[in-house]
Amino acid sequence: MLSRVRLSRDVRREGHAMAGKENKNHAGALHPLDVFYAVGKPLPQHTTLDGSLVPEPYRSLLVHTGDMTPALEGFHNKTIHLQVLQSRQEDDDYVREVVLLLDGSNKPVEFGAIKINLALFNAGARADILTGRRPLGSIMRVQKVQHTSRPSAYICVQPDDVVISALQLSKAEQSTKLYGRHNTLLTPSGEALADIVEILPP
Repeated sequence: MLSRVRLSRDVRREGHAMAGKENKNHAGALHPLDVFYAVGKPLPQHTTLDGSLVPEPYRSLLVHTGDMTPALEGFHNKTIHLQVLQSRQEDDDYVREVVLLLDGSNKPVEFGAIKINLALFNAGARADILTGRRPLGSIMRVQKVQHTSRPSAYICVQPDDVVISALQLSKAEQSTKLYGRHNTLLTPSGEALADIVEILPP
């Protein structure tokens, strides 16, 4: 189970509350993860819910307007690296399915997918993104990319075989409800740098 580590005040700031609604058959909050599901394979059963209904410690990790990478690094008190499971690129649109892992133990701390507009990053950041070793949040921090974070949905997910495998869930954990969010990173002028779905383990 997730253990508690004190989070920064910025990470604890709540984002916009989402109205709860069923979302089992529409990609919606799980886009761009749906890009990597085989034709005919349903997405995991999921519902969207108000941010105030996300239980702790997930709420502190998800319901805020900060980046997930520093939130997770602060929570686990460890740095994080990236594992790219699948990726696709068409011109400047780069989409990848990923797992975030703790340095040292390789413990999965997030599964999801991200669609990145490479045209909005400088050459150094683009090269770092395409290398696929560091999470986008770490790259943006190092490259000092100005941006804002706008969560658009908080999600309760029933793990399917894809999620179970990516997060290395034990048999006992496979029936546990997981929580996540859909988030958009924006430039100061309002252009979308990235759309992200982020799902946390139990």
